[in-house]
Amino acid sequence: MTISGSSLLMDYETSCLPCTPEEEKQIINKLSNIAESNLKEGDLYFVISNRWFKEWQEYVKQHNGDFPVDECSTHSLHANGALPKKVDRPGKIDNSFLILNEDGVEGGDLQLKRTLEEGHDYVLVHQEVWKKLYSWYKGGPAIPRKLISQGFLHKTFIVEVYPLSLQVLDARDNKKFSICMSKKSSVQELYNKVAKIVGLHEENIGIWDFFNKRKNSLLFVSDKTLEEVNLQMDQDILFEVQLDASIHFGSGMDSTGNRLALVPIESSRLPVTIAAGPAMSNGYSLPTDMVDGSDSLSTISKGDFGGLAGLQNLGNTCFMNSAIQCLVHTPPLVEYFLQDYSHEINKHNPIGMHGELAIAFGDLLRKLWSFGQASIAPRAFKGKLARFAPQFSGYNQHDSHELLAFLLDGLHEDLNRVKSKPYFETRDGNGRPDEEVAGECWDNHKARNDSIIVDICQGQYKSTLVCPVCSKVSVTFDPFMYLSLPLPSTVKRSMTVTVFSSDGAALPMPYTVTVLKHGFCKDLFQAVSTACCLKSDESLLLAEVYGHRIYRYFENPFEPLSMIKDAEHIAAYKLPKNHKGLTKLEIIHRSKEKYTSNVLDSGVRTLLGAPLVSCLPEDATTGADIQNAVRLMLSPLLKTKADCPLIQIYSSKESVFGSHSPQSELTKESMDKMDTDQEANGKISFHLSLTDERGSNCSALENEFCIRQGQFFRVLLDWTDSEHDLYDISYLKDLPEVQRFTAKKTRPEATSLFSCLEAFLKEEPLGPDDMWYCPNCKEHRQATKKLDLWRLPEILVVHLKRFSYNRYLKDKLDTFVNFPIRNLDLSKYIKSNFAAAQSHIYELYAISNHSGGLGGGHYTAYVKLVEGNRWYDFDDANVHSISEDDIRTRAAYVLFYRRVKVESQEDRGEQSEAH
Repeated sequence: MTISGSSLLMDYETSCLPCTPEEEKQIINKLSNIAESNLKEGDLYFVISNRWFKEWQEYVKQHNGDFPVDECSTHSLHANGALPKKVDRPGKIDNSFLILNEDGVEGGDLQLKRTLEEGHDYVLVHQEVWKKLYSWYKGGPAIPRKLISQGFLHKTFIVEVYPLSLQVLDARDNKKFSICMSKKSSVQELYNKVAKIVGLHEENIGIWDFFNKRKNSLLFVSDKTLEEVNLQMDQDILFEVQLDASIHFGSGMDSTGNRLALVPIESSRLPVTIAAGPAMSNGYSLPTDMVDGSDSLSTISKGDFGGLAGLQNLGNTCFMNSAIQCLVHTPPLVEYFLQDYSHEINKHNPIGMHGELAIAFGDLLRKLWSFGQASIAPRAFKGKLARFAPQFSGYNQHDSHELLAFLLDGLHEDLNRVKSKPYFETRDGNGRPDEEVAGECWDNHKARNDSIIVDICQGQYKSTLVCPVCSKVSVTFDPFMYLSLPLPSTVKRSMTVTVFSSDGAALPMPYTVTVLKHGFCKDLFQAVSTACCLKSDESLLLAEVYGHRIYRYFENPFEPLSMIKDAEHIAAYKLPKNHKGLTKLEIIHRSKEKYTSNVLDSGVRTLLGAPLVSCLPEDATTGADIQNAVRLMLSPLLKTKADCPLIQIYSSKESVFGSHSPQSELTKESMDKMDTDQEANGKISFHLSLTDERGSNCSALENEFCIRQGQFFRVLLDWTDSEHDLYDISYLKDLPEVQRFTAKKTRPEATSLFSCLEAFLKEEPLGPDDMWYCPNCKEHRQATKKLDLWRLPEILVVHLKRFSYNRYLKDKLDTFVNFPIRNLDLSKYIKSNFAAAQSHIYELYAISNHSGGLGGGHYTAYVKLVEGNRWYDFDDANVHSISEDDIRTRAAYVLFYRRVKVESQEDRGEQSEAH
């Protein structure tokens, strides 16, 4: 059924009483939650401009409290800490810039620009949400999209933002028009739509798959989906009008009801059949080499120029083409799939793909090695890929390594010789020799996993975990399909951090340190600790300051430093080493002047200075103790020391954080003495208010306020004339940026493959998200982990981790990796004794390259044809030779090595005797 945007707008022209922003938010949230809890295939979602939707979110968000600060956005406060300006109600919904063609296509459908990204250019809302938003704001145009299900083993729902666009060619006059349909639409629906547009009965037309401007096969009316018949985005289809009344194109019947003998227009160029013969499958006629169902596969030989065929790009499928070319030029796989492998297809593996992926891959490999130098459109293979791995469906760019990992695992399961997997209970080494434990683990693995992929692509590594508390050592031996190696970086970055002494011992002091550009927060912590001479009983708490508030604390030591931008402001607070169990106090400074221009509530005071953080002594119990703690922290800012009894009291003592005067010595008795001295000298009592992290729900802090240990208090300190007379707040203003000036560009970084491997194998602590459960301690521990190579495969796949993803940032490293083309010797990295009899010398034969940035880029493959001893550049359909001197580039992403057999001295001696 065609969904017209204009008709939907008319349906939604319903009156609705105006709502408050808070009511709008609640209504939309409720509708969204109801819709998400009752998802079903065929539900409608609507595309809305992200620009407009953000305006609406800002509009409804500002009424969430007295002080509306979005804690997830650093743009919610002005630089002076004042409230943001009032956000006006957004205008009409405007989706016009998302549309490719205002006039749409035949049938009234609107096509979107192909470069749009969800979350950046548009958002998706359920039909009920769209109805409500449209009733409030009007505008448009409406852009409906269907919810479809994808996947074979695991069904998932996705919104089909980009339906299948087809170019329909009229064979009568060669006129062309475009239609849009869901890839889940049936061939029957395709006939109905085309027939309606051209004003004919569907029985009187025949529709051809006209990919690459050739009649590939006639489509027959059926319930098969357009995806199943391998129609691609923007491809041509040809419709012809029936000339002979005795033939009915759509049904494949003659006038008497007998089925016509149908054959493909282009017969297969392969001298091989995968099935018993031609048959109907997926709603159209298949070449004889594509029909499944036989018990045997014929053995074929390589054709002239075999292996030099390119793969056509079907729409951002260069990632797939690159990975496939590397695999189909892997010598053992070529030999395997050109032979009869039908007896190894496992159609009953519950975690496999019923052998369909292996057959599709084998068919594609055979074509590439038999068709000469003609390019091939891998439509059938892409269709299988979309069915079994929906994450690779559609026409977005993907990661060639992720696809490679899926293919190797999928081929293994489809070709697993083990039909019934035995169960083995994992046994601990318990002091047994590593060779014994490793052999046992490998035998158990092979008893459950036995395929050509395991034979040639799987190795084994040793993993050693050590508990940092009880020193328990756990050793396991695990299989691997490829090695994912980090790219060690030596590029440095200067960062400026302002250190605050929370015990009143010193003025704030900025320190500029040098750290690895791609390092972690633990590296910055260590560098600042050294620079400020941090004592053994002290610790640093790093925080980002924005809008005179603590925006966030850096508590994860493994958070990448790339998350900290040059223009940000970082503070480090000296706290006791055991501060995690103490009561923390955060002080935000507020001016007596009021910010009254364009704010929601006039009379709101602006913030100033940098916030302070400290810990209260263990015997602090009341609000008066907080007053004294504030005095202590502000004491370095006093304009004259004579004004500070606090300094006089402790002038003969070390810092309260020092080894001789830990914070526990700052007792209630001493703090009461400070308070008495302050009152005797006529000193002020600060105006403090308890608040939350949003600055709302402020309440005056009374001296009688009760404190419970382990709490976190955030207080507002109002700076009146009295505070300004006593303290110089300029020390808290104008925190330096992390890096004020952009560093000069340096030469592009370079490293070696061996450095990457050593970084992968080095001992390091587990991340906080990968805690290990220690069987001795009965608790999760941040153990240290050490990897060692134990057994290497015949085909060694090396993945260079150029891409890094986290919830804040995506990044790509263009580091040049100097990798050996031949004589890659890994002998010194192998820890097993029995492996000494094997060769650990490898030769490069393929590279999957990625050039460009994260937003898209392009994948190619460099492949060496062993027979001709020449390298070729496979760039989708284009294939040309390339010099071996030119294959080392910054684009190298996945490297493929094959083991080289090294003759032993005995073999060489036998050959000499023979001569």
